[in-house]
Amino acid sequence: MPEYARVVTFEADEAALDALVSEIDSHDGPPEGVPAKRIIVMADRAAGRVLVAVRFGSEEDLRKGAAALEAMSPPDTGMRRVSVDEYEVVLERTAP
Repeated sequence: MPEYARVVTFEADEAALDALVSEIDSHDGPPEGVPAKRIIVMADRAAGRVLVAVRFGSEEDLRKGAAALEAMSPPDTGMRRVSVDEYEVVLERTAP
């Protein structure tokens, strides 16, 4: 069964990135209504860009999670959402 990912790109200053990571890390799991399996936060600090990839176990979970995430209030300082994309995960490998 394929999995899916929702990838959001932000422009963020250093303080906003730190606040985002702290907020995500302070919880034992995803927010209510977000049936996520995994979250990855990647940053290009020099460019002020942050990618947040949230992985879901099914297309239905992706739709539910996307709706819940869209309903949340965005960060109020130093961060601006640039894009939201959705992907089917077609391959994932771990290096030996």
